[in-house]
Amino acid sequence: MDHLSNYQLDILKEIGNIGSGNAATALSKLLNQKVDMKVPSVRVVGFDDMMDMVGGPDELIVSVFLRIQGEAPGSMFFVLSPSEAETFVKQVTGNSTFSLTEPPIEELGLSALQEVGNILAGSYLSALSDFTSINMQPSVPSLHMDMAGAVLIQGLIELSQESDYAIIIDTNIQELDNANKAINGHFFLLPDPESFVKIFEALGVREQ
Repeated sequence: MDHLSNYQLDILKEIGNIGSGNAATALSKLLNQKVDMKVPSVRVVGFDDMMDMVGGPDELIVSVFLRIQGEAPGSMFFVLSPSEAETFVKQVTGNSTFSLTEPPIEELGLSALQEVGNILAGSYLSALSDFTSINMQPSVPSLHMDMAGAVLIQGLIELSQESDYAIIIDTNIQELDNANKAINGHFFLLPDPESFVKIFEALGVREQ
């Protein structure tokens, strides 16, 4: 990964922008509201850096986790802070009293979070598949709220701890008529080790 050029990172960012455009269209229909999505940056980072990005292993996070199936299997997390997840659910469901910290937690709100994660993951994977000509499909998502260390490590068990790197797609979501409620999340794309090589070779990157 030390050999990735700015050009290759720009390709990954362009894939993220295409995916976010598709996701914004789908979210606009779900919310019945015009939604703008931006990808301010795309990075390839090590696992420790990924943990730091969400505030450290003891930080409480909300995560939609899914496995990537197809020709390049892997794992994917969509990570939000609890407050941003609550804001998201309030926008989707119209329930201004939804809370993730005060039980009972409304099942409709949790389902909405899973559906949003599903839409976003499907949009990004579709863009990546189109760019690389590699078939990748998302599994049914699962929702978790726990300390970052517990959530991310549980997902990485799927990889037998072999994955050293993750592709990080920063995501900024905003309703166009509500400038004060932008939601910032992170997509962590962790291809299985053999998939990482396949994806980057398809993007013109060869191992040095």
